[in-house]
Amino acid sequence: MDLKQLKALVTIAETANMTRAADVLNIVQPALSRQIRMLEDELGTILFERGRQGMILNEEGKTFLEYARRILHEVEKAKAEIRPSSGAVSGIVNVGLLPSTSDLLSSMLLRQLQQQYPQIRITITAGYAGHLQEWLEVGEIDVALLYSAKLSASLNAQPLVEEKLWFVGLPGNGLRPGKPVTLNGMADRPIILPSRPHGLRILVDQVGQENNLQLNVVAETNSMSVQKRLVLDGHGYTILPSIAIAQELEQGTLEAAPLTNAGLTRTIVMARARQRNMTMSVKCVMQALSGCISTSIEQGGWAHAKWIAKN
Repeated sequence: MDLKQLKALVTIAETANMTRAADVLNIVQPALSRQIRMLEDELGTILFERGRQGMILNEEGKTFLEYARRILHEVEKAKAEIRPSSGAVSGIVNVGLLPSTSDLLSSMLLRQLQQQYPQIRITITAGYAGHLQEWLEVGEIDVALLYSAKLSASLNAQPLVEEKLWFVGLPGNGLRPGKPVTLNGMADRPIILPSRPHGLRILVDQVGQENNLQLNVVAETNSMSVQKRLVLDGHGYTILPSIAIAQELEQGTLEAAPLTNAGLTRTIVMARARQRNMTMSVKCVMQALSGCISTSIEQGGWAHAKWIAKN
């Protein structure tokens, strides 16, 4: 098995056509077919269904495709990391950001890296904490912002930010920043929440169990934009950190009040997998990301957040 065979598999899977894949890889079609046959022979199984609609991966092929992509990506990262570059730090780093932080931090992080480490390339992935943790553990991303709740022992994590959660609704419902509320007082209202394994949902469920509360959850979603859209369309209330609704509060399309229940405070950590070597490029990206967060809080861009990282 070699990298050419893996590239052949990935390219055919993406184009679903042997001729187009051969053109992309700049090789003749018989050579491409031979690479796939050799790969299937080594694995001892067929990877593609060959038919009128082209080359379609079967279940075995779909499983192996994810490993092939991961291997090729790791090779590219290694090449970028060790390629001579006159002493400059280089490499490819995959960064995971929580949906509530991605708008604030993504552009700031890229700008900072372009100024300090122009030869570092980053891939930014936004996702809920549970998904980001899974991707960290399998090596699909290098560093991520997560909630501190129920972190895996396989991760190294540094606490950075602490902030309260807010009860969010349409204007006219009496929710005000200076008028904190309890989850108990809001329990009878229709609530839209993220689905598990979102860290925020875990926090809310824990507090509900501790206080023997049965929340009136009318909808669940794995999208923060859908979560806010359902509130804006009048389907109920939701619970979010203030950073996630800063624009809506400023525009007056939503209103919110901080929740005072013990436990309804999220701590955001910067995490990476313990078993993976921390390259210089990953270290530089982590430092830049930490600096962006600290600056955002200091300058008021991340309102109602507290910087808790230890120097």
